[in-house]
Amino acid sequence: MKFLSLFTKVPEHQRFNYVPRYYDPKKEEMQERVARIKREVELEKGMARENETNDHRRRMAGAFQASRRRTQNAPDLQTPLLRLGILLFLAVFLIAYLTWGKPVLYSLLAVVPLYFYLRLKSLKRKS
Repeated sequence: MKFLSLFTKVPEHQRFNYVPRYYDPKKEEMQERVARIKREVELEKGMARENETNDHRRRMAGAFQASRRRTQNAPDLQTPLLRLGILLFLAVFLIAYLTWGKPVLYSLLAVVPLYFYLRLKSLKRKS
């Protein structure tokens, strides 16, 4: 038995190579202060305009506001009407099936392909 295991690959443990990143909040705060002071000095010298310094904040705020406006659109009226039409059709079909039986089912099998044929025909005319 040991002889066969010489020719097979022996599983090894997985090695995990993790290099931790060092986060220094004081250094990051100092870099932010230096960048802010440089912007202020550039503003005093007239090298940069103020709208360039806060441009990323304005763009971000504008994106959030635009997103909020897009999501608050008026609801589409066709979706509830379509849902109501489907439910009404199913209710009428169920009542007709319970009243008259299988002939209603066969007539439905004849009407549905006709409906899709006419719908596809109208779509071809539009394009």
